[in-house]
Amino acid sequence: MKEKKHAIGIDLGGTYVKYALVDDAGQIKFESKMPTEVEKGREHVISILKQSIFETRLIADAEGIQIEGVGIGTPGIIDNGLILGGAENLPEWESLPLAGILNKSSDFPVWVENDASLMGLGEFHFGSKTNYSDIIFITIGTGIGGAMVLNGKLYGGHRNRGGELGHIIVNPEGEKCSCGAIGCWEAHASVTALIRDYKRALTQNRKKIPENVDGKYIVQRYLKKEKEAREAFKIHFYYMAAGLAGLINIFSPQQVVIGGGISEAGEFYINEIRKETLKLAMKETQVFTKIIGAELGNKAGILGAAALVFDSVNKSEKIKDKKPV
Repeated sequence: MKEKKHAIGIDLGGTYVKYALVDDAGQIKFESKMPTEVEKGREHVISILKQSIFETRLIADAEGIQIEGVGIGTPGIIDNGLILGGAENLPEWESLPLAGILNKSSDFPVWVENDASLMGLGEFHFGSKTNYSDIIFITIGTGIGGAMVLNGKLYGGHRNRGGELGHIIVNPEGEKCSCGAIGCWEAHASVTALIRDYKRALTQNRKKIPENVDGKYIVQRYLKKEKEAREAFKIHFYYMAAGLAGLINIFSPQQVVIGGGISEAGEFYINEIRKETLKLAMKETQVFTKIIGAELGNKAGILGAAALVFDSVNKSEKIKDKKPV
């Protein structure tokens, strides 16, 4: 029987650092979390990452488990372990060689990748995958993130500078995005955009805007057939479909996996996105594509971070085993 490999998977968020000891079948042996406390600065966040690695290593040592490496999912654009920027919710999180810093304080290798990309990788390896090689993963929240797994490998463009799915332009005369561009998918189809459109509808109909409106509230109003909630969701579904149809036309994936808290709103949510997307995508490109909801929930990040380690180790082993011609 083949011995299982183990890795430390870390999901770095603006509120919490979640970390786990995971085997290569996707079983979590240990998991915990610590507050990120971003207000204390970059060095403090790095120290939290070091603590999480140290704690998980102690657990593994006590169980006699060998760790293959550490995978970390973080916001931002990352090139070979160097965070270039793009992580607005983390302090001074740019031009940061995070993998190199943590490699120096660890006895095993560290790999760093974009958090949304690793959520997609987690779904690919341990979620809804059924012997598929090509999936597109989308996570819908404050913004829109995602991942492309093509031919079984995480794809981010040349030197990993691409894969910013939330910044596909869906309306060049539309809303301004946080990235500075006009009309990004994120600016029109995120939960932030849904809340904005709902408040606009209430204002236009001269209705009072309730306090603490969030996506969950709008879903509840939608299910009660409130006019303004229906109007806001109509816009949301249209732009979700526009972005997804474009991705399907380009990549023709076997699966489109939709995650993020709002994806758990109910079967109606995935059904509406599926219906509107298939109206727009070309018949020839969508013929093999299934649009489904994500399965791993808030564990996708740590499982994807562990999957990054397993993929990287397996790749290294194949290179070593390859005989020269």
